[in-house]
Amino acid sequence: MTLRAYKYRFYPNSEQVEMLEHTFGCVRFVYNNALAFSKEQYEQGNKTNFSDWNKNLTQLKKNPDFDWLKKVSSVPLQQSLRHLDKAFKAFFKSGFGYPKFKSKRNKQSACYMSNSFKWDAKTNSMTLAKTKQPLKIKWSRSFVGAPSSCYISKTKAGKYYISILVEEEICKLPESTKTIGVDLGIKDVAICSDSLTFSNPRTTKKYERKLAKEQRKLARKIKGSNNFRKQRSKVAKIHEKISNVRSDFTHKMTAKLVNENQVICLESLKVKNMVKNKKLAKHILDANFGEIERQLQYKSDWYGRTVSKIDQWFPSSKMCSCCGVLYSGKWSLAIREWTCECGQKHDRDLNAATNIHIEGLRLLVA
Repeated sequence: MTLRAYKYRFYPNSEQVEMLEHTFGCVRFVYNNALAFSKEQYEQGNKTNFSDWNKNLTQLKKNPDFDWLKKVSSVPLQQSLRHLDKAFKAFFKSGFGYPKFKSKRNKQSACYMSNSFKWDAKTNSMTLAKTKQPLKIKWSRSFVGAPSSCYISKTKAGKYYISILVEEEICKLPESTKTIGVDLGIKDVAICSDSLTFSNPRTTKKYERKLAKEQRKLARKIKGSNNFRKQRSKVAKIHEKISNVRSDFTHKMTAKLVNENQVICLESLKVKNMVKNKKLAKHILDANFGEIERQLQYKSDWYGRTVSKIDQWFPSSKMCSCCGVLYSGKWSLAIREWTCECGQKHDRDLNAATNIHIEGLRLLVA
């Protein structure tokens, strides 16, 4: 059995909007308060954990000045502390990404566990705690089983989404004899060893003129005014459009690779290091390298495929895929084609994909 999330858009009524806005504010306050408390205690030489934050939350609820915390479900407040705990564990494990304070101008969210909502499988309706009517959800696809939790979010563009987590059995795909090597790039997002290429849609570039125009209008508005808020919403919608188009392309590409290949060989790219190149950072982030790798991994786990990752320092581009000899001259990104000493002429990206394929299969056998 595998946990799988199904995301839908929903349209809350006025009562639900009021309750959700109040819940988002309380969740944000509890998270920020716990983070500030943790920082304060650390400066005094004390360490804090989830238990300490929970006790602090109990004291806050007893304070008459914070009576409004009792008007929302206690579950999202508890979950916000668990999210903070998870953020700290990730920080201590990796060494970067210290938890940040949540802002009311960014995406708002709240997590409800099964004891804080009512699910009716017969009518496909979900009613959150502290609300009377079920949510008006646009069911774009169906799922089997009872939700274990749901994640409510509101984007900066003002749209509401619900992500429902369900435990279900995912059927494995039929075994395939085909294996492939994939080289990620900027001109073409993915170049495969079988000559299949996925051209870069350059989503940011497609919308950058429209985005720049709306941002100039925003810069002329008076901060805090109604016109400023309306224009900020327009800018947010363009950013959301860019994100959705990029995500759609990435999902379709990774789904095709997983469906057609039993083994997918990739380079282990360090995107955080790659974006230090200021000339290419924007294009690298737009290409979505990190998300491509993540999607290929979890989809392969779901459907019985294998992902073989080779070392990031493996010389895939400048090694001849025919004889294994390295390019002897000065190497740079400007070199797109080169000829080996053995006489074989190589396309840089296709040669890299072929070498990644060979090395990835070797690592599986070793």
